[in-house]
Amino acid sequence: MQDYVLPLVDISRLSSDSFEDRLSVARDLDRACVEAGFLYIKGAQFDAALFRRLVTRAKSYFALDEATKMRSYIGLSENHSGYVPVGEEQFGVGTYDLKEAYDVNYDCDAAEERRPLIGPNLWPDMPGFRDDVLAYYRHIKRIGDQLFRAFAIALGLREDHFDAHLRHPPSQLRLIHYPHDASAQDRPGIGAHTDYECFTLLFATAPGLQVVDKQGEWVDVPLIEDTMIMNISDMMEIISNGRYLATKHRVRKVKEERYSFPLFFSCDYDHVIAPITLGEAPRYQPLKCGEHLYNQTAQTFAYLKRRVARGEVVLNNAVPLDSFGLQEGGVRA
Repeated sequence: MQDYVLPLVDISRLSSDSFEDRLSVARDLDRACVEAGFLYIKGAQFDAALFRRLVTRAKSYFALDEATKMRSYIGLSENHSGYVPVGEEQFGVGTYDLKEAYDVNYDCDAAEERRPLIGPNLWPDMPGFRDDVLAYYRHIKRIGDQLFRAFAIALGLREDHFDAHLRHPPSQLRLIHYPHDASAQDRPGIGAHTDYECFTLLFATAPGLQVVDKQGEWVDVPLIEDTMIMNISDMMEIISNGRYLATKHRVRKVKEERYSFPLFFSCDYDHVIAPITLGEAPRYQPLKCGEHLYNQTAQTFAYLKRRVARGEVVLNNAVPLDSFGLQEGGVRA
């Protein structure tokens, strides 16, 4: 299995007061997203101390016994936040990855802003957990907001185009733990998916990530120190009218413990995304951000599948999980 050589983009100048500096980064970002859909980013914005604190906090939390962790079970939450036990998340019938997670969404107490994925987070009774996790969330979200502005420039829009649609987005941070498994044997296709939102920023402690290359082969993505991995997701594929493609990926079973921290960036729940065509014919149908995200989530998590089966949850305009990331596929107009 060969490693996949991804583009690397330095985003430091997105903090510059000079538009020319920001334009230069936007051009680099656009080129990388057209070429690969997956890339590395590095930047002076990164606060390494917050990264280290998050790893320490995750290790302490996942070391707790199962009964303690299940007190914060995601199925008890109002906004799809909390502990995700092994086997809860399934991308195929009867298959699941050996992993556990803790999911954190946009933390909101205002009743008028609440949606299926927006509300008060469910937090464990663990001193320091909420503070450290939210500090990391807010830090990476600020970087994500800069990247949204870079995408606007890259797509020929006003730099502030996305600002009005990022007030209360259902952007989710996942703390994922892959336990040590000395007998791990990989099985092709387990966990293969595209991400549902606009783009993802990933920090991980060990290798294991694989992506599909242009030849349709699974290839390993090595870790590079002081970088994050970024990938295009379903909604940005639509927004770019297929200029950027969501790339299918998975985590290969590896014989070492692994922690992974993806933050999935979305626009506001009620915002309707549509292709930015600039004179071209639209290749995708519009989608409401939150509705698409919730539909895809409900097709993946066991507790939501049970609610759908009982008629407690009705999914409107749901599309199959594998609808994006294909040269001739996608939800076309």
